[in-house]
Amino acid sequence: MLNTIEEAIEDIKNGKVVIVIDDPGRENEGDFLTAARNATPEVINFMATHGRGLICAPLTEERCVELGLDMMVSNNTSLHATPFTVSIDLNGYGCTTGISVSDRSKTIQALINPKIKPEEFGKPG
Repeated sequence: MLNTIEEAIEDIKNGKVVIVIDDPGRENEGDFLTAARNATPEVINFMATHGRGLICAPLTEERCVELGLDMMVSNNTSLHATPFTVSIDLNGYGCTTGISVSDRSKTIQALINPKIKPEEFGKPG
């Protein structure tokens, strides 16, 4: 049984991870989704272990501009033209390589922290 959008939003507000499925005519896949504030090392590990895909942090265009996150490529020729920015890692704050679930969690948390400045991210990450 599929849940309603309202139920999914409530679950996310309560710190849960939900699965969102897209149209069969697009990628026909499911994605783990939660709010960035819920991106603990445990949640990142769950996503990496069970999702086995890329862990992304969708941002508004405004936040991308604030953080100086440029598009990954100027000519996007991917199948669905997904607008990826250059990859980043948080510099400092206990982060080292950017690969660990702890580093990934801290980077995602930093993306929503208005006190974090663009120069606090390493590019590419």
